[in-house]
Amino acid sequence: MHRGPVVTEGLRLAAVAAAYYVSAKIGLQQELVRGQVTPFWPPTGIALVAVMVWGLRMWPGIALGALAVNAPLGPSFFPVLAIVIGNTLAPLCAYLLLRRVGFRIALDRLQDALALVFLGALGGMVISATIGTTVLVASEALSAHDFWPTWSVWWTGDAMGVLVIAPLLLAARTVHRPRDAPVLRWVEASALLGGTAVASVVATRSSLNLLFLVVPFLLWAAFRFQLPGAAPCVLISSVAAIYAGAVGVGPFSGHDLLAKMVILQAFNGTMALTSLLLSAVIAERNETLREVREACDRLTEALSQLVPDQPLDQRPLLRPKRREEGRRNKKEEEGRTEQQRK
Repeated sequence: MHRGPVVTEGLRLAAVAAAYYVSAKIGLQQELVRGQVTPFWPPTGIALVAVMVWGLRMWPGIALGALAVNAPLGPSFFPVLAIVIGNTLAPLCAYLLLRRVGFRIALDRLQDALALVFLGALGGMVISATIGTTVLVASEALSAHDFWPTWSVWWTGDAMGVLVIAPLLLAARTVHRPRDAPVLRWVEASALLGGTAVASVVATRSSLNLLFLVVPFLLWAAFRFQLPGAAPCVLISSVAAIYAGAVGVGPFSGHDLLAKMVILQAFNGTMALTSLLLSAVIAERNETLREVREACDRLTEALSQLVPDQPLDQRPLLRPKRREEGRRNKKEEEGRTEQQRK
């Protein structure tokens, strides 16, 4: 009895754990410290969206996925357990912070974009970075001298997972194939994605400081396509920057690990913040215009019921002068009536 909900819940937990594990393996391709600390950790974005959509009861799936990833990496059982706890707590706490401020997963308000950046990514991911780095130093897997460089990579990776993956997944939940979309619309979208990819590669591989080349494409995406267009562009530019930072080319060449993470976090954070904020502002504007149109339609319908047999544009309107004369005549009539009473 009631096996259906139990099976559904189990499938969701398994899906979260599998997605966490697979995305973690992808993120570990760019590891920088001990084979397990990477500047891009997609599982945090997946975990945060999972609890946003299905609730806090998804934590076992997050913990299982984190355990499957970290167990082979060591250093021993208790440090691994502490790292798993940190990886599980970070998205849960980020979700609680977002819920506290009334976050909406539609990301169609400016306050939602700000909350996701500062509470969900930059704030919430301090937990996993601090717990994980402290455990590695306490277990002597790292020296105390490496604490801050390792912490910066860990925090950057977890924050980038939220900033890049979470908006993409949230946008994918609501996006649908537009009906009767003109061909030029598809051409524009293809040109946008292609241009973003080319600009990102050039900006992150050039020895000159050309990271600003990506900005126009993100503005284009936010203004024309809002979050469904901005999120993939942020993913493209972030992946290109993360790869360049991991191999130390372009603007990341000649810097130590901590400096690379500062540059990477500044670039990716600025790109994500810009695109999310603009997308939210444009979405708010579009919603306001839609409400104004609906109000005008309701007003037109109400006016049409006043004189149903006559078109609205042919109904007589009182001119200001005629209205003034009518009010003056009314006052004179009231004065005469008052005098007759006396």
